[in-house]
Amino acid sequence: MSYPGYPPTGYPPFPGYPPTGQESSFPPPGQYPYPSGFPPMGGGAYPPAPSSGYPGAGGYPAPGGYPAPGGYPGAPQPGGAPSYPGGQGFGAPPGGAGFSAYPQPPTQSYGGGPAQVPLPGGFPGGAMPSQYPGGQPPYPSQPAAMTQGTQGTIRPAANFDAMRDAEVLRKAMKGFGTDEQAIIDVVANRSNDQRQKIKAAFKTMYGKDLIKDLKSELSGNMEELILALFMPPTYYDAWSLRNAMKGAGTQERVLIEILCTRTNQEIREIVRCYQSEFGRDLEKDIRSDTSGHFERLLVSMCQGNRDENQNVNHQLAQEDAQRLYQAGEGRLGTDESCFNMILATRSFPQLKATMEAYSRMANRDLLSSVSREFSGNVESGLKTILQCALNRPAFFAERLYYSMKGAGTDDSTLVRIVVTRSEIDLVQIKQMFSQMYQKTLGTVIASDTSGDYRKLLLAIVGQ
Repeated sequence: MSYPGYPPTGYPPFPGYPPTGQESSFPPPGQYPYPSGFPPMGGGAYPPAPSSGYPGAGGYPAPGGYPAPGGYPGAPQPGGAPSYPGGQGFGAPPGGAGFSAYPQPPTQSYGGGPAQVPLPGGFPGGAMPSQYPGGQPPYPSQPAAMTQGTQGTIRPAANFDAMRDAEVLRKAMKGFGTDEQAIIDVVANRSNDQRQKIKAAFKTMYGKDLIKDLKSELSGNMEELILALFMPPTYYDAWSLRNAMKGAGTQERVLIEILCTRTNQEIREIVRCYQSEFGRDLEKDIRSDTSGHFERLLVSMCQGNRDENQNVNHQLAQEDAQRLYQAGEGRLGTDESCFNMILATRSFPQLKATMEAYSRMANRDLLSSVSREFSGNVESGLKTILQCALNRPAFFAERLYYSMKGAGTDDSTLVRIVVTRSEIDLVQIKQMFSQMYQKTLGTVIASDTSGDYRKLLLAIVGQ
């Protein structure tokens, strides 16, 4: 990974991920015992970042919000769908395999200081140290150009007319049979906010509930996908959490996927929505459905209290790395509460710096230490937080891949990720997917699904 000026020295290896241009100068992988759980990557297709200290603040949003409240391109505004700045940094989706056509972030530094920040370890902006023990960084870290601005595949439609759309949907469902293509054309090309307006217009015009009508016309996965698209984003997350805990058994992966990846603002809105829509306390439900260290981690996540200051404190990263080492690898047994405290409170950019400090210090990356020290759901939860700190789109790409791998498809996960990320970062998720699995997300979806359900998924993914 050769971003100039970005020296996570001592980053341990992950199979199949040679940094560009330096394949030969690296000790052969396989010297270090690392899990090969993460699918091998297809070589260094990372873009050159601008040669200034830290890659343009990694393009992180302004301090005081991760997303800056309401301002992260693609974060659902409190009232519904995001607005898309047309500004610089949101170029057309990249052309071809690499990220070559991606807008490069402006050259500014992490802490707002001068653009040439000497990093810990004394590598000024240009020099790239080449001592990853083993040659490859682990989980694909987010290229600078990617953090700059994320994009969804669905944009609000221009000259949108809710009443006209409501009429199209009504015609598609009237009489014998259903014109699914007409429904797909409307639904896949409107933002969530616009769909809410169509729903309201439909009721005003026909005195009927659009959702009930759609439910009676559709079934199976197609029905689940359409209903998901018509739920406001916060409600859909709250509904998914409620569903995951209803009845016998709990779908822990769903709880992790939502609670460990959302921003503070999103989590607080989910908690409020859960209370107002289902008349239940989310934290109480979590307590009664989970236990032990996993329960504590999820309760911490529910607070929506993670630090969201985007400036990285390298001194703290060093201290946290030391603490984590002493709570895990450096002792017999594991001090779980120390992991919980650091992973639940620190900002994502801060955690990323901690992971870099940890691998320099322990000669092993933090993800693999978590795998060695924890197991089961709490391991998945902690790793999800770390993977989001490194590269959120890669986390979702991996979840999508495993929802379709092997026999059968985990349709609920497929639908949930495609719908929830469609206006936030699905463009980046698609890029990471191709890079990680050498296949496009569209190809894999097309071979795993069928009928109108496939058509609608592909229309959202933008194939």
